[in-house]
Amino acid sequence: MGRAGREAVAARLPELRERLKLDFVVVNAENAASGAGLTGAIADKLLEAGADAITLGDHAFDQRDMLAYIERQPRVLRPLNIAKAAPGAGFRVFEAPRGRRVAVAQALGRVFMSRPYDDPFSALDAALRAAPLGGGVDAVIVDFHAEATSEKMGMGRWLDGRASLVVGTHTHVPTADAMILPRGTAYMTDAGMCGDYDSVIGMKPDEPMRRFVTGLPKGRFEPATGEATLSGVVVETDDATGLAHSVAPLRVGGKLAPALPEL
Repeated sequence: MGRAGREAVAARLPELRERLKLDFVVVNAENAASGAGLTGAIADKLLEAGADAITLGDHAFDQRDMLAYIERQPRVLRPLNIAKAAPGAGFRVFEAPRGRRVAVAQALGRVFMSRPYDDPFSALDAALRAAPLGGGVDAVIVDFHAEATSEKMGMGRWLDGRASLVVGTHTHVPTADAMILPRGTAYMTDAGMCGDYDSVIGMKPDEPMRRFVTGLPKGRFEPATGEATLSGVVVETDDATGLAHSVAPLRVGGKLAPALPEL
């Protein structure tokens, strides 16, 4: 979320990869450019810092240069279920260490979202049928970018046993429900933002508070610039099945209580 969040990722990710022995890292960066979208230059810096794949969201193309950049950079994914004519892809299989293949998919929820998107359940179902866990891929990571917790939980259940991890993004606040579902899929309703939590979901509080209290806009939203908390989730998978052995939240720096997985 904004400069604070992207700088925290760039500064802390290399050390976290080493300390936690992370084989594959996905960064949701759809708010990295001033809180609205992603630029190619920022994407390059996140990839250089150690991201293996970058996902976007409902602000995928707020920055105009992403329309061309995403066509030449396969490690950046936009949602599966937006307009079929949109550039880029919402699902790809990546090569990870030791020859393992990791599928990454992203879809947008529809409940309480401002635009009409295609059905995310059928979109993800089709993607995972094309590259099933244990049938050509060793792990499947799904970023479900949605507003409603119920829709995110429904997606976790829908994909249970077919994905290594289903994790929600979009609401910017980490949830306390990291768990392994009955058929072996790790799940967390929202990974939380990487950004300054002395804010209103990453924005300096004055303008959001003015609009809540008066109903009237006066200025632009501006990303908060204090020390960021890097928030996320860490999953360990079974090499034989691709399902989850363990799942735990990750929080480092900033105002939130720290959480570092014990692996």
